[in-house]
Order: sequence, then structure tokens, then C-alpha cells
Amino acid sequence: MTFTPVTDPVAGSVALSALIGLIPLVTFFVLLALVRTSAHVAGAFALLAALAVAVVAYRMPVGLAGLAASEGAVFGAFPVFWIVLTAVWLYQLTVRSGRFEDLRGVFDRLGGGDPRIQAILIAFCFGGLLEALAGFGAPVAIAATMLMSIGFRPLRVTAMCLVADTAPVAFGAIAIPITTAGGLTGLPAEHIGAIVGRQTPLLAFLVPLVLLLIVDGVRGLRDAWAPALVTGVAFAVVQFLCSNYFSYELTDIVASLASLGAVILFLRFWAPRGAEAARERLLLVPGRAEATGVRVLSPAGASRAGGPGFLPAASSGAEGGRVSRARVWMALFPYALVIAVFAASKLWRLGVDLPAALAATDIKIPWPVLHSALLGGDGKPVSSTVYAFQWLSGPGTLLLISGLVVTVVYSLKDDGGRFRLKVSDALAELWHTFTKMRFAALTIVLVLAIGYVMNLSGQTVAIGVWLAGTGAAFAFLSPILGWIGTAVTGSDTSANALFATLQQTAGQHAGINPSLLVAANTTGGVVGKAISPQNLAIAATAVGMDGQEGVILRKVIWWSLGMLLAFCCIVFLQSTPVLGWMLP
Repeated sequence: MTFTPVTDPVAGSVALSALIGLIPLVTFFVLLALVRTSAHVAGAFALLAALAVAVVAYRMPVGLAGLAASEGAVFGAFPVFWIVLTAVWLYQLTVRSGRFEDLRGVFDRLGGGDPRIQAILIAFCFGGLLEALAGFGAPVAIAATMLMSIGFRPLRVTAMCLVADTAPVAFGAIAIPITTAGGLTGLPAEHIGAIVGRQTPLLAFLVPLVLLLIVDGVRGLRDAWAPALVTGVAFAVVQFLCSNYFSYELTDIVASLASLGAVILFLRFWAPRGAEAARERLLLVPGRAEATGVRVLSPAGASRAGGPGFLPAASSGAEGGRVSRARVWMALFPYALVIAVFAASKLWRLGVDLPAALAATDIKIPWPVLHSALLGGDGKPVSSTVYAFQWLSGPGTLLLISGLVVTVVYSLKDDGGRFRLKVSDALAELWHTFTKMRFAALTIVLVLAIGYVMNLSGQTVAIGVWLAGTGAAFAFLSPILGWIGTAVTGSDTSANALFATLQQTAGQHAGINPSLLVAANTTGGVVGKAISPQNLAIAATAVGMDGQEGVILRKVIWWSLGMLLAFCCIVFLQSTPVLGWMLP
């Protein structure tokens, strides 16, 4: 029994096939945003819809459709949920050890005591660095938990982190989306990266300003626009320069560090207005947290033993006094270690090629039956039916290793007994974190199962081919493919794996620069990340809003659509003489 997906299984019509192929996505988002069901309930119904469309409309054998869903579910559990679990656990170690107060004190000092600037530093600069090194949801999970420790309200935290994680996505995980696109199309990855580096900076410089609007509305924009603009401009300029003239793989690392340094330096000479009023207005304070109705996972208001509580207002450190350098270092140690571990795993090639050594430990598993039965147009098994078990090289395992190192260090460094963390408590917190996140895990598993069924049955590609049939106007629609692909799969890399070759072929037939369209697929995926069900589930879990993914979606979808429209206009103009001069 074999199956080869086609793009026009319904009455020989690509358009009708594509419209029917959209049913699972429409089901999910309608249930989530309009009916307001829990995310795992919406995911379950959407998975049933995806299976029904695959079997009835796309004529995929029932057994193969079920196997496709099972591969997606396993991928959702490992590595995706594994990353979220270990990222949240790493943060929980600072809570259990009592070092969250010192961590908040550090960001008080870096942000001049202004929570709006702290939000930009954590969500945009630090989150961008994590996206550059890890990707796959880790930036949202870690940045969200850090912002919660300062005292921001959960819904505001999720919106900030999801929007902030758009700017660096194209060059995330050492630019793996661009490398993937180059490998699939045969186009030079450096050239694709250079074009992307002339698209994403046009909006990246605005993202910190958007974050101000999300955090504090027009008042925040009026009071703190200058450091936000400095942050965005520094990121955008360095993103352009590095992607075009240095190394596209290192673009986000350099841009994130440059933007962080630029805003810290700028704050030495300029202070935003209304910092104290913003703290009182924006952060949770005792007695007010209960009004939100949202409990957070073992929050900063918890007891030393990790019991339940609510987030208090941020302070300048334990006892409200000046925190010693040793305590500052210990508070920052987990995140400094994460950066070091991920940088070494991606970049270390002195003496030993560490990235290659880690990659060699991956176990490639052709999915039983599915791999031999699901064939591409060339009659060969498709690569996406090979599951890569990254037991050592995956971001989740690297986060686990970081957490174990932190546990050992925190168990030895006790500062007079006050901050000592028992190894048994740390391991118990890992189990406690898992039990708190079980429904989020179910959501992530279901979402990835939907993505795999849609991809392997041909639904996603049919949607892409339908949009590609618009001729010269396709330059305007091109980013939408990347947006859809990333929204479905949660990964810009996966979106390129789905549509990069299609974009190249469409460009050749429509007389549009193929490299421009492949780059546009990557760029469109950048803003699709904000509404990906996978990322919504990650964000909701990190702040304790399990089951409220629909609320988060309604908060961020208009930002995602607005940025998508801007990218569509940019790409269309770059395909014409109006902005054609921008292309390398």
C-alpha cells in the first residue's frame, strides 16, 4: 500500500482542494478564538477534521493518516514539549532557590527601574539571543517566565513575548530556516540570507515600539520611545550588515548583543519618564493579583518549598537593598550558562567539532510503514517521514543539562544557608512542573499531529500551489505561504521545507526573481510564528494560562496580520523597479 499526495484530489481542482484543505485550520482557530474552547479541545476537533479531509478528500489510506498523526504527536512530545518543560524548569530553579528577587533586582538596574524597558531587554534582546541559539519555542518560554518574575500580568507577558519573537525568527537557530531553503532549492543560502536581511530589518526596528504599545499603550510610547527606537534601530542595522557582509548564520547573535549594548549605553544619558508610575500601573501588587484570576506556575510569591502563590510587585532585590555582585552573578548564572551551552553546541570547532559530534548522536528513525508507503512525485520516500531522535543535541536536552549544572552549583553555593537548593528539591520541581503542564503537553502533541497530517496528505502544499497560481501578483501573496506554513507547523524551517521549492518554481514561471520569493517565504514565516498554535500553547503554559490560548490569540493576531501585510507590500515592491534596487 503506497500513497503519493497530489494537489488537486477534489474534482481535479487545485482551488477547491485548497479550500477544503483549510478546514482543519479554520476549525482550530474558530473553536479557539470564537467559540473559546480550551486549546486541547480545539486541537482534538481540528485533528479529527484533518484526518477526515486527508482520508475523504485527499484519498489518503486511513492507516497512513493515523501513522502521520502519530509521528507528529511524537515530534510534539519530543523535542517540542521537552524544550518547553526544561525551559520552565530552569526558571523554576531560581524560584525554588529564592534567587528570583535578585534576578528582578538585576533587571531593575539594567532598565533604570522602568518595567517597560525591562520588558524590551528581556523579550526582545535576550529573547532574540535565545532564538538565535535555540529556537523551537525556548525563547518564548524562558522570556515569559522571566517577565513573570518581575511582576507583569500573564496576558501582557504572552503578547510581548510572541510579538518580540518575530524579528529574529528568520535567522533563528543559527539561521537554519535559510540554510534549509538553500539546500532544498539549490540557491546560495548566503544570497537568500542577504535578501532576508533587506526585508526583516524594515520591520524589526519597529518591534520594540510595538512592545511599548502592548505594555503601556500610547502613554508608554510617549514616555519611552527613545530607548525603544535605539534598540530597534541597532538590531535592524546590525541584522542588515551581518546578513549581507559578515555571516548570515551569526546574524541574530550579533544583532541581539548589539541592541542590548546600545540601549544600556543610551540609558546612561537618557531616562524615560514616568518609570515609578509605570511600575505601580503595570506590575502586580499584593491584593491585586487575585483580580486577574490567573495563577502562575510556582510563582515568585511562592514559599521556599515551592508552594502556590501569586506574583508580588517587583522590587530592587531581596530586602529592597543593593544586591552584591556575587548574588547578581548567581541570579544570572542559569541564563549565562544557557547562552554558553547553546553557543558551544552550535559554534565550537576548536580541537573538536562539537556541533558535528552532537549531530552524530542523533538517531534517524524511518517511521514504521509510513516511510516506505508515503512516496513523493519522484517515487521515492519523502524525508519528512524520518523521525530524528535528538536525545543529546536537541535544545531540550541542552536545557536539561544546563538545569542540572545549575542544580549542582546552587546546592554548593549557599550564601550562609539562605539560597541553598537541595538536589532532591530540584528534581521534585521537574516532576511538579510536568504535572502542571500536562494539558499544555496534550495541546502541543495535538497541534503537531494536525501539522503532520496536513503536510503528509498534501493539504498544505495544495494551499500553496493554489496561491502560487496568481501569476505576477504572486509576489504580493508569497509571504502568506510562509505565514501559513509557520502557523501550521510552528517552525519557519518547516515552512521553508514545505514551500521553498514551490516558491522557486512559481517565480521561474511568473518571471519573478526566485531568490526573492524563497526569501519572502522565510520572511512571511517570521510573523506567522506569533499565532502558531504551538507557540500559543508554549506561551500559555509558561505563564499559567493553560486553556486560554484563544484569549492570547485575539491579543496578537492583529499584530501578526499587520506585519504580514507590510511584508507583502515590501516583497511586491521589491519585485518591481520601485524597490527592486534593494536586492543584492
